[in-house]
Amino acid sequence: MPELTIPGDTPVTLHYTDSGGSGRPVVLIHGWPLSGEAWAKNAPALLDAGHRVVTYDRRGFGRSSQPAEGYDYDTLASDLNELLVELDLTGAVLVGFSMGGGEVARYLGTYGADRIAGAVLAAAITPALGITEANPDGAMPQEAFDGLADQCASDRAGFCDGFMHTFFSSAEGGLKVAESDVQDALAIGAQGSDVALPACIRIWSTDFQDDLRSVRVPLLAIHGDGDQNVPFAKSGARVQSYVPHAQLHVVADGPHGINVSHTDEFNRVLLEFLASL
Repeated sequence: MPELTIPGDTPVTLHYTDSGGSGRPVVLIHGWPLSGEAWAKNAPALLDAGHRVVTYDRRGFGRSSQPAEGYDYDTLASDLNELLVELDLTGAVLVGFSMGGGEVARYLGTYGADRIAGAVLAAAITPALGITEANPDGAMPQEAFDGLADQCASDRAGFCDGFMHTFFSSAEGGLKVAESDVQDALAIGAQGSDVALPACIRIWSTDFQDDLRSVRVPLLAIHGDGDQNVPFAKSGARVQSYVPHAQLHVVADGPHGINVSHTDEFNRVLLEFLASL
């Protein structure tokens, strides 16, 4: 897998994959605690449709560097920008899953859309999960996110096991994938650093309201209404309030991990959106 080195006092190396080709670039940004490998059931459909597919491992996750700092969305969006510049991608579509939706929103809010033709928020944490005076409709206060981070730090294996089983279970229908899919996800998550995992939980509360208000490119939000990790009513259901032109697709009884539990539906909706650009 190729590497991109981001300079600094402590250089950070990001591992990425790039299928190459002349098709529209689609950049897939993974969720917590995963890596680019989490797109294994989606990338082939994009390749078959002629797209150039790029995945990368967020700093601290997968096979990328595991620095002690940089786990904030300004830095993570900067990492994404470095990748887009390094590969000189234009007319690209950003697909952010779960916390990866934060990179998409912050990137568009900070760097604009000169390189971007469209964006997808998949089971994403946008527009803002943290309850504040500016965001009373969030999911939890910061102290609750900090509590989850502390649980992860004190019992990583137990926390991740519970998290990933909930990740693939809907509120009403229970586990929506084979146990082997859960174990595969846990194996991917095991590559992440002990610093990155709790640090990133703390930033799930980040406020992206202004970032979304700045979005002018076509936008698709796709979310399961049975999502227990990122409740639909607190996230995907609110996106069109900030981006009126956004499309919304709701996966009926879909858990958080809809790109695996509902692969065919997820891929179909994503490809239809890409074809519309």
